[in-house]
Amino acid sequence: RSYYGQPILNKPVWESPDIPGYFFLGGLAGAGAAIGAAAQLTGRRRLARVSKLGAAAAGHLSLVGLIHDLGRRGRFLNMLRVFKVTSPMSVGSWLLAGFVPAATVSAFCDVTGLLPVAGGLATAGAATLGPPVAAYTAALIGDTAVPAWHEGHRLMPLVFVSSGLSAAGGLALLGAPTDEVGPARVLGAAGALAEVSLSKLMEKRMGMVEEAYHEGRADIYMKAAEVLSAGGAVLALASRGRRVLSAAAGAALIAGSAFERFGVFHAGLNSVGDPKYTVVPQRERMARRSS
Repeated sequence: RSYYGQPILNKPVWESPDIPGYFFLGGLAGAGAAIGAAAQLTGRRRLARVSKLGAAAAGHLSLVGLIHDLGRRGRFLNMLRVFKVTSPMSVGSWLLAGFVPAATVSAFCDVTGLLPVAGGLATAGAATLGPPVAAYTAALIGDTAVPAWHEGHRLMPLVFVSSGLSAAGGLALLGAPTDEVGPARVLGAAGALAEVSLSKLMEKRMGMVEEAYHEGRADIYMKAAEVLSAGGAVLALASRGRRVLSAAAGAALIAGSAFERFGVFHAGLNSVGDPKYTVVPQRERMARRSS
């Protein structure tokens, strides 16, 4: 309990859908850039194009969500005035500042056929920055005092990267021809199954804070994410060469990944609103240290 049952922590000022959308789109962008580079190296040109375009579009939309939540573009630019390696927000801002232009140039060069050398360098740069872009938002929220986020800080990056891979695989299934999408289908299904498994494991390791993931909107989003991601993985693996099944699997994987981020976001808000999620874990840690 707390004084008069009031929350101990201030509620995050972040809003939905801007910030959970920013989490989701960053994961899709980062994983999509990596898939696009791999597809280009293996001669799957149409898969590469779909993934590159998806990475560039998701990267721009991710920035839009972040800047809209910040209120002014100048606030994002102000975060680039310094580089602080101990700050996930600072590192993440610089990652986005490098990733979005690289993904944009990569997609532009692929579509137009212009500047192939610049396009190749941009593709390599976006693919290199892609995994950190997909993971850093997990480090960002895990570094806060919000119980449902902080208690999962060890596994949250793996959940976010798996979720991003699932979404990028889903985009490939939706947009790329079936004769090229084989590796992306496997990666998307693997990402979805890893997302569901790691998310469950993360919640179990949180102790009683796990309850925050099964209250209100968070519960709805997390259950939907589990059903859609698992169902999308099964459809993806069964969709060999079948356009309708591939499209259904892709849509399910993308939706499951998005719901996962919204569920995590709203679980954080739940855990801040009830003082027990702050007090009980603290007392448990103190008891362990004194024993």
